[in-house]
Amino acid sequence: MALSKKPVTGMKDILPAEMQLRDYVISVIKDTYGKFGFTSIETPCVENIANLTNKQGGDNEKLIFKIMKRGEKLNLENAKEEADLVDGGLRYDLTVPLVRFYSNNASQLPTPFKALQMGNVWRADRPQRGRYRQFMQCDIDILGEPSNLAEIELILATTTTLGKLGFRNFQIRINERRILKAMAAYSGFPEESFDTVFIILDKMDKIGLDGVAAELKECGFSEESINKYMDLFRGLETAQDGLGYLAGKLEGVLEAEVVNNLREISDSVSATKAADFEMVFDPTLVRGMSYYTGTIFEIAIPEFGGSCGGGGRYDKMVGKFTGSDVPACGFSIGFERIILLMMENGFQIPGKPKKIAYLIEKGVAGEELCRVIAEAQSQRADGMQVLIARMNKNKKFQKEQLMKEGWEEFKEFYREPLK
Repeated sequence: MALSKKPVTGMKDILPAEMQLRDYVISVIKDTYGKFGFTSIETPCVENIANLTNKQGGDNEKLIFKIMKRGEKLNLENAKEEADLVDGGLRYDLTVPLVRFYSNNASQLPTPFKALQMGNVWRADRPQRGRYRQFMQCDIDILGEPSNLAEIELILATTTTLGKLGFRNFQIRINERRILKAMAAYSGFPEESFDTVFIILDKMDKIGLDGVAAELKECGFSEESINKYMDLFRGLETAQDGLGYLAGKLEGVLEAEVVNNLREISDSVSATKAADFEMVFDPTLVRGMSYYTGTIFEIAIPEFGGSCGGGGRYDKMVGKFTGSDVPACGFSIGFERIILLMMENGFQIPGKPKKIAYLIEKGVAGEELCRVIAEAQSQRADGMQVLIARMNKNKKFQKEQLMKEGWEEFKEFYREPLK
């Protein structure tokens, strides 16, 4: 039977044209984030399975590619449960590896520590447009900064980067986990059911207010609590100042500091932003990860019709490793979705060097070949990209293929001068 030439489902080969764009985007990301003081780190793609399944990753923990024990550790005959067979897994995001990295190396790192991490992650998810089972993530995180300066810097760095990549008229949707909890408590939902309520609320953009109410009812919540909850959102639809409206309605349940903190972040970013975007308070924004403790945010790009990145504050996560909490906040760009949009919009990499292809007919004498190679080397030294290739019999088709790869000029060399 012939071997399969297609990639595994949910994974893809990357052709040269896309790879050039990816390399360009990576260079812009690293350069821009570097100007904000973020430094690159790298962590292994494999993590201890206990770290990946600590009930912090939400539904992503159901999508882990698990790795069986190896050698003498693997005892199939006596295995009674999964823990007897599995000890590792491919990382499903970069936050868990970062927190483990920080916990292990904190004594060698500055405070606050501003980390940039780019790398592939894996999720056994259902593939769809802009979503793969193996994909690149690009995260920036600040650990050790308790104030909202962390959120402000993260949002400014990310939006500045998107602006440099040509994105306009996008939104940064922002919310606070403590606002979500206050709204649920005010409505009378029991605290132990908050996660269930939030999972349903997260579907608001797909099923609407009535759909959320129907699902809450199906889960057995009281009609009084559901109506009170829905009334909050109906009031928000007509309120000119959503934060102010909630501050009034939730007085005694929601601390004023939470509202003031969120307003300060939005005002500071809006006053100093370097790209064309809008800060939008969105009380329906949930974010799926259970580790978020405070501010949460997402990138909404109209052309994509969904989230193209997000993040938030996770102050309790380092303590899971060390026993001592460290304030932490991060923002992740949806790298693959950004690349998809740029390719669909025909993005052209600015300032690309001129690309010349030298096509040499078979049989060109050695002395002439040396002269051609020396000429190519001289042009390369001047900053041009020069490809040297043997001329195919079907020269027209060869040129068409090279033009698809961006080679814009051709020089032809024959074993005998053309008449």
